[in-house]
Amino acid sequence: MHSHIIFNHRLIEATKARLMPLTSGSLYGYGVFTTLAIYGGRAFLWPQHWLRLADHAARLGVDCRSFDETNVGASLHRLIENNKVLEGRARVTLFGGVDRGVWKIKGVGQSRTELLIMTGEARAVSTDGLALTVSPYRTNTMSPISGIKSVNYLEHALCWEEARARDFDEAVVLNERGEVVSATMANLFWVTDGTLHTPSLATGALSGVTRARVLALASELSIPHVEGVYDLSHLSDADEIFLTSSGLGVAIVTTFDFHRYTVPVGSVALRLHEAFRQLTLHAAD
Repeated sequence: MHSHIIFNHRLIEATKARLMPLTSGSLYGYGVFTTLAIYGGRAFLWPQHWLRLADHAARLGVDCRSFDETNVGASLHRLIENNKVLEGRARVTLFGGVDRGVWKIKGVGQSRTELLIMTGEARAVSTDGLALTVSPYRTNTMSPISGIKSVNYLEHALCWEEARARDFDEAVVLNERGEVVSATMANLFWVTDGTLHTPSLATGALSGVTRARVLALASELSIPHVEGVYDLSHLSDADEIFLTSSGLGVAIVTTFDFHRYTVPVGSVALRLHEAFRQLTLHAAD
């Protein structure tokens, strides 16, 4: 993480930030966030990230009337400039106030939503491709926060750490019905017989901004694609697998549970990887 942050539109040193501990955001993870890439000193796909952030805030009942795409975007741009970030990532978080949940504080006027923006270095992605396994943990589609990128992100972190402890880069997560959902911190795509597949949002998959952009690129490149409901056998039969997220971009998987994949020149995954790379280059112009 870089040395300065934005807290409620104020630029301050990260070590001096003081988020009130007795809020629904701190006590319950009552809040939402988005992580976005920075290319050429610019926030990549910011309008799309804001739309999802505002939608998820509304679904959780987080009051963001004091914030909009313009003023939060201006603060984000200010932080990127101050921290001199050319290539990296940023996280924008909206924390709920003290007026939600079982533990409410009487006589405290701090009911407003808190804004936190921070930046950091780009996530390192191996040029050798990613190694993927299957997570022992399941996504609960009946959860009220299913499909929402909430501050309550511990399950995702534990899933990712469990995979890393077994020397894998990421893990496939299933839901309670045994349907493929995503990776622990990324959306999941695969190609079978030239058709691109990804789990539908009904499985509990997050509506990733990069996911949506890749689907749009597939349409532009006339690549047939399906958002559907799948089990592990579909993934095991795949010819190519890749992950998408703001941190990873389009990241090719070369190992899935010890099965090695070769990615030939001109493959669907490589075509989408290159098309996405070109988008990031134009964003930096």
